Amino acid sequence: MDPPHTWLLLSYKVPREPTAGRVYVWRKLKQLGAIALQDAFWVLPAAVHTREQFRWLASEISELGGKSTLWESRLLEGDETHLIEMFTTATDKDYRKILADLRKKRRDLPSLGRKYQQLLSQDYFRSKLGAQVRQALLAAKGDKP
Repeated sequence: MDPPHTWLLLSYKVPREPTAGRVYVWRKLKQLGAIALQDAFWVLPAAVHTREQFRWLASEISELGGKSTLWESRLLEGDETHLIEMFTTATDKDYRKILADLRKKRRDLPSLGRKYQQLLSQDYFRSKLGAQVRQALLAAKGDKP
């Protein structure tokens, strides 16, 4: 069994109005690939990049007139497999979309490549499907129209 992971937990509250602030924070969390454990309680695996991103977001939440708390923790009891599966399921869903788009006759390889790169930045546990998408993209770039 793998040793327990270290996790970053962010809880926050931003003013209801204007709603643009709340939407901005939600979109930023989604862009990072964070998983919501509860409405305003989000988790990411701890790494230099994710720690920096959550600290930056906490600062932005403060600028929006909100409050946030950032923790670093380890699961003391239970199995974190479910949490890891939540991350993998989220990225695999989008990897499948890229694979489906690659099968189309009219495909936009630069756009699919950008989607793959964005998704790769959220693939914290290196999904096997991600490796398949990478190979499919490389093969498609070798195709002659």
